[in-house]
Amino acid sequence: MSASSSVSPAASGAGNTTAASPAASAPHRPASFLSRYARNRGAVAGAIVLLLVVLLAASAGWLYPTNPLRIVGAPEIWPFESWRYPLGTDSMGRDIAALIAHGARATLLIGLVAAATATLIGVSVGAAAAWSGGWIDEALMRVTELFQIIPNVVFVLTIVSVLGPHIETITLAVGLVSWPPIARLTRAEFLSFKEREFVQACRAVGMSPLRIVAGEILPNALPPVIVMSSLVVAGAILYESVVSFLGLGDPNIASWGRLVGEGRSLIRSSWYICAVPGVAIMLAVLSLNLVGDGLNDALNPKLQKR
Repeated sequence: MSASSSVSPAASGAGNTTAASPAASAPHRPASFLSRYARNRGAVAGAIVLLLVVLLAASAGWLYPTNPLRIVGAPEIWPFESWRYPLGTDSMGRDIAALIAHGARATLLIGLVAAATATLIGVSVGAAAAWSGGWIDEALMRVTELFQIIPNVVFVLTIVSVLGPHIETITLAVGLVSWPPIARLTRAEFLSFKEREFVQACRAVGMSPLRIVAGEILPNALPPVIVMSSLVVAGAILYESVVSFLGLGDPNIASWGRLVGEGRSLIRSSWYICAVPGVAIMLAVLSLNLVGDGLNDALNPKLQKR
């Protein structure tokens, strides 16, 4: 039974209607979604910038097929001083443009995988807490609060220090500190749908709890979770930048945060080494936040007439 079913045959004959779920009252057709998203000009601009970052990451291997960490020229060549190095070289003579391109690939990979990890954990914990209730709800929420009171940056640095500075470790650490807000949001959404008429109807016809949760409640609760997940990607990029800036990033990959960290000692003489990756981080995070705002406007039925 779908949440979009609004009337039963008997109720239809009697002239009574059953309250439909939000998914039924707010159709999310692709054209309708794009139209609502396009009303937010900032979100459109953010999507364009994010698309450029994705294209840069996808074409990094074609634009710069060699190892971006190798030395290719003299150190500290300023941007636009040489046509071979449009963004200049760092203190070791590595091409900053190649580092930015390959760093975009690593940054997006960490952000997306960490967000997927946080979303999976958060949705599972929040759904289990809301559906089970009682002591299970209390226990899971206390665990969530425990993770929230631990300083996230300290937690990430501790995990990376113990398990080693590898991209897999950084991604796992960021995912482990990012799930509590998603869990609390999912729990709130599930509690709001748990006693709705369409869920009660599913129980009445004997549907299993797993099928009700996965097939009926979760699709209706996903829109705000998707918005939150897009913001988690932005947060993951910042966490990775902080870890790399402090020298705990993976030494075998190009990273924007690592480039900023390596250039901080030369900020007075060659400030561009810090500025170029810093601007890249700012644009990526800003574009993701703008895209999150646009998704909220497009997926939130309360804002459709705004």
